[in-house]
Amino acid sequence: MHTRSILLAASAALALLAAGPANAAPKKAPADPATALQQRLLTLDTHLDTPASLALPGWSIMDAHTVAQDYTQVDLPRMKRGGLDGGFWAIYTPQGPLTPDATRKARDFAFLRAAAIREMVAAHPESFALASKAADAAAIKASGKRVVYLSIENAWPLGDDPTLLRSFYAMGVRISGFAHFRTNQFADSSTDKAKWDGLSPLGVQLLAEMNRLGVVPDLSHSSDRALDDALRLSKAPLVLTHSGCKAVFDHPRNIDDAHLKALAEAGGVIQINSVYVKGLKQRTERDAAMKALEEKYPEDRTLTADERDAMLAERHAIDTKYPEVRATFDDVMANLLHALKVAGVDHVGIGLDWDGGGGVTGLEDIADLPRITKALLAAGYTEADVAKIWSGNVLRVLAAAEAEAAKEQAGS
Repeated sequence: MHTRSILLAASAALALLAAGPANAAPKKAPADPATALQQRLLTLDTHLDTPASLALPGWSIMDAHTVAQDYTQVDLPRMKRGGLDGGFWAIYTPQGPLTPDATRKARDFAFLRAAAIREMVAAHPESFALASKAADAAAIKASGKRVVYLSIENAWPLGDDPTLLRSFYAMGVRISGFAHFRTNQFADSSTDKAKWDGLSPLGVQLLAEMNRLGVVPDLSHSSDRALDDALRLSKAPLVLTHSGCKAVFDHPRNIDDAHLKALAEAGGVIQINSVYVKGLKQRTERDAAMKALEEKYPEDRTLTADERDAMLAERHAIDTKYPEVRATFDDVMANLLHALKVAGVDHVGIGLDWDGGGGVTGLEDIADLPRITKALLAAGYTEADVAKIWSGNVLRVLAAAEAEAAKEQAGS
């Protein structure tokens, strides 16, 4: 609180005392300590799929939305309520054919998505600011704005030219992944058949380009063998921007304790997500209905306002008829606490995959973030620990990438 505000508050309190008990205002309940701490901390999420919302007809980041209304999870009003200061806004491209024509279209899509993120910032300079260095985040928070780093989920749009990453770096990209749900030209996916036994030769070149530029390599979605290659070859620490623990839920997207320890030993960080935190079995009818909905409204197609309204109505009808079986807040915390136990508090953060499939019962959107902070404090972690988890660890990794890039460029 500013000095002037403190003096005004003190003056008001003295005035109430002088007026006597009859005129005394009712006492205001103290703010929840976890919520107050959340607002003070620099809180970043490493995997925001919210840029996809920017393409929705009539949708604005400045307006308050609800999950029940339109299934979105991040907007400025909710960022303020939940204490989210920003993070890494993803340029996500769904994997398509490995053909020159398809890859060119993916490249153009990715550049337009990057431009849309920058346009969001340019349209609302009082609320958002682009970040390019690790040190920028704290300064942006101090200014009262929200932090916007860019990241790439799925490097497929780079085609066969890893140096194209330089153009995305110039647009603000500071974290980049390799593959998504399907194996591509850079790496094997954790959820597809292996073709390269890890990183491909082109993937090794892309990793070197990341080190040269100061882009943090992201191995979420990539196979364990790709992670092994990156751990062996990268000159800077790695990040898993949105992953979970196989010891809690044995899914290919999650990583085992041995890899957790190896990641930590190399200075890297795992950012715990809220997807694949528990084995869930949906009704066959729901799976079929959702598949039909996705085929009718594919994710790489821009919908008109009427189509968007129709899609939402059909999705609500499916949810009503065939309710989703969902994981819970406790399941997310089980992953987070396990990672902290195995990797240590210096090597764990949070990337919940908002607007990309994340969210569980009790952690519906970013307004619920203080629940995580409250649970961490209850588990015995200090405020300094919580600060590392919410942003300190990933910013340390970004700073290390910057240092490696400076070293390489000075020697070139």
